[in-house]
Amino acid sequence: MTNNPNQTVYDVIVIGAGVIGNSIAYHLSERKSDEILVIDKGFPLGGTSGSTQAWVWVHTKTPTSYGELSLFSSELYPYLERKIGDVEYKRTGGIAPFFTESDRERALKLAESQAKVGIDIKVLSREEVLEKEPAFSPHVVGATFSKIDGNVNPFRLLELYTRAAKNNGVEYSFYNAVIDIEKQGDGYVVHSQKGTFKTKKLVIAGGPWAKQIGKFMNVDIPVKLVRGQILITEPLAPLLNYTIGGIRQATNGEVLIGYSMEEVGYNRRGTLDVIQETANMAISFVPALANANIVRSFSGVRVVPHDGLPILGEIPGNKNLYVASMHSGITLSPVVGTLMSELLSGEETSVPLHPYSITRFDRSKQEI
Repeated sequence: MTNNPNQTVYDVIVIGAGVIGNSIAYHLSERKSDEILVIDKGFPLGGTSGSTQAWVWVHTKTPTSYGELSLFSSELYPYLERKIGDVEYKRTGGIAPFFTESDRERALKLAESQAKVGIDIKVLSREEVLEKEPAFSPHVVGATFSKIDGNVNPFRLLELYTRAAKNNGVEYSFYNAVIDIEKQGDGYVVHSQKGTFKTKKLVIAGGPWAKQIGKFMNVDIPVKLVRGQILITEPLAPLLNYTIGGIRQATNGEVLIGYSMEEVGYNRRGTLDVIQETANMAISFVPALANANIVRSFSGVRVVPHDGLPILGEIPGNKNLYVASMHSGITLSPVVGTLMSELLSGEETSVPLHPYSITRFDRSKQEI
């Protein structure tokens, strides 16, 4: 890091200290001795990464290329733990139930297509679901099941990413909103509430704020904001064996329940109607939960690209300006951190990023 009278200079600035921004900063710090700064308008876990069920979910991700990317990321979690510490990653296996026979055909097609990229899915009968999850509703018709799904402790994950990155020399500036960005040669000047910083390379990883940050550079990042409300029960005796679509039981016995998707901007307030719908869903899945006390609820705002797939890579027409914006950041953080660090280091990425380029949205507009 060098100083001049007006600004501080870095090799790379990452805007956003959530699970994606932190993963990029950490993985880059492992590869190079660059001066790296992470800026965030709040504090880690104050945004989406701290408001999640924290699934590491693979088997229902489509198209198959996206499922494969998620598979790669899940496979990296054990290796990541060896490097940064215990993030309480558990490969429990995942169950996605269905309640009508018409869904079975779709489940069989999903299993067939995902098998092409190495994702092993079994389509279970009612009896097989109840054998795996005796507490599940007998009204279930079947489910897809994969051993590869699981979950992680998001608080441990963010804490250990940050600690490891700091140990590698990464600097952080929290509670520091970016108020403007300007291009200067092949680099960028970031104006923030706490000062001005210059960087050779700039990464937009601001989660729900990515679109707003992009506007500083007249770049449209095509994402929408989706609120998800989650209920948490009192600690219960072991009830669920697997991570289930919509429900999982934490190590301490609490059951996390949530599946809602509401487009309400940055509003993180809970609403009684969705809380009631979520509770009813839980009971329809696991009848024994009718007797459980809800001890708290919370909401998180997720960023979802318009086609549901990650947006990754350099932004054309803006040399050294990069974006990493996606839903399922917990699942994807190890692989995204790895790939973006390769890209920022000037190397060929282990997995081609062109399917996730922001340019795909321009092409879709042209086709229309």
